[in-house]
Amino acid sequence: MTVPDIDQFHAIAISSLAHKLAAEGRSIIHMEFGQPSTGAPQKAIERAQHVLATDPMGYWESQPLKERIARHYQDMYGARVQADQVILTCGASPALVLALTSSFVPGQRVALARPGYVAYRNTLRALHMEAIEIECGEAERFQLTAAAVAAIEPAPDGLIIASPANPTGTILGDEELRAILEVCRDRGIRVVSDEIYHGLSYGDPAHSVLEYEPSAMVVNSFSKYFSMAPWRLGWLVVPADRINAARARMGNLFLTPSALSQHAGLVAFDCMDELEGHLDTYRCNRDLLLEAMPQMGLMHIAPPDGAFYIYADISHLTDDSLEFCRRLLLETGVATAPGVDFDPVNGNRFMRFSFAVSTDRIEEAVRRMVPWFRAQARR
Repeated sequence: MTVPDIDQFHAIAISSLAHKLAAEGRSIIHMEFGQPSTGAPQKAIERAQHVLATDPMGYWESQPLKERIARHYQDMYGARVQADQVILTCGASPALVLALTSSFVPGQRVALARPGYVAYRNTLRALHMEAIEIECGEAERFQLTAAAVAAIEPAPDGLIIASPANPTGTILGDEELRAILEVCRDRGIRVVSDEIYHGLSYGDPAHSVLEYEPSAMVVNSFSKYFSMAPWRLGWLVVPADRINAARARMGNLFLTPSALSQHAGLVAFDCMDELEGHLDTYRCNRDLLLEAMPQMGLMHIAPPDGAFYIYADISHLTDDSLEFCRRLLLETGVATAPGVDFDPVNGNRFMRFSFAVSTDRIEEAVRRMVPWFRAQARR
C-alpha cells in the first residue's frame, strides 16, 4: 500500500499571497476563509484570563463542558445525549479523523456531496478510504438528496452530511434529511454529520441528525457560531458502541484539547446574546453581497441558507477559478476561495465568498469588486 496523494488546499495559497501583499502595504480584505472576524465572547475571554493567571493547568478533559454540550442537544434539538458520548477535541478537524477512524477501515467507501469541504475528500484519501462523490448542482440546491444516496451502487459504507454546507451554505430541509437517514438505515450506511455551522441560519434552523438517528457520528466545534476558531476546541458525539474506540483514538492521536480553551468554551454557552449579535452582522453582510451579485454579473449562486458563504458560478468569465481568484486579489485586494478546492470536477467554474468579516469590510469589498467584475471579458 502506497502513501496516498491528497490535493492542496488552494485557499491557503491565496491567503498566503494576501498576507504577503498586506506586508508590502496593500489594503487587503480577507474573504477567503470561513473565519469570523469577531473574537471569543467577552465573558469567555475574562474566564480564560483568570484561569491563565491562577491555574497551571495540564492535560484535562472538562466533565462540566461535556455535560453542557450534552444538555445543548436536549435544549436545541430534543435529542438525548449522555455526557460520556461527547469526546472533546482540538477543533473539528480531529473530530472528523476520530469519526472516520472509529467507524471505517481502509478500503471502505464513504459518500459525500460535491461540491463539499475540501478536507472531507482529502482526509478520506489520507486514511486509505475511498471517497464516493455525489454531484450536487443547481437542480439539487447543491445538496444531497435521498434519491441520490439510494442510487449509489453498491451501497457505500458511510455518508458524510453537511448542513449548513461548506462552500454553499445550503441547508437540508427536515423532510429531505429524514428521507436521507431512512435510506441510510435501510442500506446499512453509517452517517457522519458535520454540524459545525449550526446556529448560523437565516431562515429555518438546521436540524441535527441526532433528532432522528442516534447511531450517527456528529462533528461540531466552537470555531464558527461561537467565534472561537483560534482556540481550537471542538467535539464529537459518538453512539454508545463507538465510545471506547473514539476515546482511545483521541488519547493516542491528540491527547486532550487545550485546557484553557475548555474553560472558555464552557462560559461561551452563556453568551448567547453576544453571539446572536454576530449572527445579525452576518445576516447584514449576506444581504449586502446578495444585492451586489447581480451588479457583478453573478446570476447563479447556491442558496445561502446558512453558514457565511456565497458560492457563485463564474463560468461566463473563466474556466480557471484559481487564476481568477488570484487576479481578483492582485487587482482589487479582495481575497476569495477558488471553487477547485470544493469540487475537483466543476469547481474551475465557481468561486466562494466568505462574509464572516465586518460589515465595513464587506461594503468596501463590494465597492472594489463591482467595477472589476463589470470590466471582465465574457467567454
